[in-house]
Amino acid sequence: MTDTHEVLNQAPPLTGFSAADDPALLAALHREGAEWGEREVQVLGALAGSAEVQELARMAEEQPPKLHTHDRYGHRVDEVEFHPAWHELMTVAVEQGLHAAPWAENRPGGHLVRAAKFYVWSQAEPGHGCPISMTYAAVPALRASPALAAEYEPLLAARTYDFGLRPPLGKAGLIAGMSMTEKQGGSDVRANTTRAVPTGDGTYRITGHKWFTSAPMSDVFLTLAQTEEGLTCFLLPRVLPDGTRNRFHLMRLKDKLGNRSNASSEAEYDEAVAWPVGEPGRGVRTIVEMVNMTRLDCVLGSAAGMRAGLRQALHHTAHRRAFGRELADQPLMRSVLADLAIESEAATTLGLRLAAAVDRAQAGDAAEGALRRLALAAGKYWVCKRGATHAAEALECLGGNGYVEESGMPRLYREAPLLSIWEGSGNVAALDVLRALSKEPAGLEAYFAEVESAAGADPRLDAAVARLKAMLPELADPERAQLLARTLAERLTLVLQGALLVRHSDPAVADAFCASRLGGEWGHAFGTLPAGADLGAVLARTRVKSPAEVAG
Repeated sequence: MTDTHEVLNQAPPLTGFSAADDPALLAALHREGAEWGEREVQVLGALAGSAEVQELARMAEEQPPKLHTHDRYGHRVDEVEFHPAWHELMTVAVEQGLHAAPWAENRPGGHLVRAAKFYVWSQAEPGHGCPISMTYAAVPALRASPALAAEYEPLLAARTYDFGLRPPLGKAGLIAGMSMTEKQGGSDVRANTTRAVPTGDGTYRITGHKWFTSAPMSDVFLTLAQTEEGLTCFLLPRVLPDGTRNRFHLMRLKDKLGNRSNASSEAEYDEAVAWPVGEPGRGVRTIVEMVNMTRLDCVLGSAAGMRAGLRQALHHTAHRRAFGRELADQPLMRSVLADLAIESEAATTLGLRLAAAVDRAQAGDAAEGALRRLALAAGKYWVCKRGATHAAEALECLGGNGYVEESGMPRLYREAPLLSIWEGSGNVAALDVLRALSKEPAGLEAYFAEVESAAGADPRLDAAVARLKAMLPELADPERAQLLARTLAERLTLVLQGALLVRHSDPAVADAFCASRLGGEWGHAFGTLPAGADLGAVLARTRVKSPAEVAG
């Protein structure tokens, strides 16, 4: 056979990089007094960029979990089998403290360091981040019942991944899941029909069907059920203290668009045993802090996806030639890449600022807590919306090469919409912005104090702040406020991102962001930056280093 298949003009595999090679990430650690965690972030970032971990990510995605409802003899087992790659990824995440370490270690900047690690490690494989994030979020909710927290929190924060269905309090470490939504209600958890009946010994028996139970092989779950007092939060274990299986039956695993390495299930509770968490009838209030923590990870996860997609686009275009020179040197491609880089850095900077607000709020700063409540709802709406658009454009930079599974870009593209849906899709997040404004006015004061710290640095930012303030009186009419909710969430986020970039980023990035996102010198797609944008400076900031440079 004649040899006609010499492979030319293809980018080499992208391995040996560090996901922590990110100026915005490292600057945030130093800016917020968390530089003590930089070494840990660097080590994890290098691991995330290794060929070995990329292979684990591929295997976990391509060989998704399998449900076994019964054993060979007909006994009900309700177990999910994962590929060994999943367990290796989970082991790293838990040993690195991505799940709940900040709650136990209580170090200054602990939540920010954890966020930085979550950001770099999610770039390796995002699916297993779901149970990691839920475990992180479960701790503050569980603290509504101090007796339960005293028993379970040390195990939830332990840096040991101890997989397998056994009595939780006898394990070396625990993973927590959530089982909230129902087929008739979705995000409207108050419409839940699952019932909980007290037994007289401090436990309840729960009966009902849950439409989405994430990571069903977790050790314990926070779930919602109706009691005589109203909707109540409960802690429900998979295995009871005596070693018997709780009556928690897995009906099927969801066949999802993305997030395929992670199992999501429909579950039946058949008088399952559970302990109440928080006050009876105050279930929504109990889970609010949990929702805030998982929303933070939605923002961080979207930012991580943007960074991963940008890296792939930069790498491919630096090695692919067209019309006589590398794609990365073509003016129009440079504009697209720079635009993607600006979007990525804005998302990263905002996510890390919100993580720093968690640290400050935990230290007793009420203004930071109020800022986080408002900015997190708005940021969750906008950054997660942008994630899918960013993934699509990054994939297109690779052309047909990006459309095939081997590139990894389809996995990134399929994953992106999840983070906009999880913990409240677009409308829910936007409406939550309105609730935050009405219930906690201090949030708006803290927000404007934050953005006005950049006053005078850029006239386009100043004008955007003025337009935002002029919009607020329209919210007095409830119907009008709902119609403006998405616009409000978008503007709140863009103005805050602009203020953060003006204060903390490279001037070229801040200038291009303010000109395009705030000043109106932008089209409706990436690659429409104004002619005066300093593309070279923006792209130099995001250049992918070679393995030798990373090692050096």
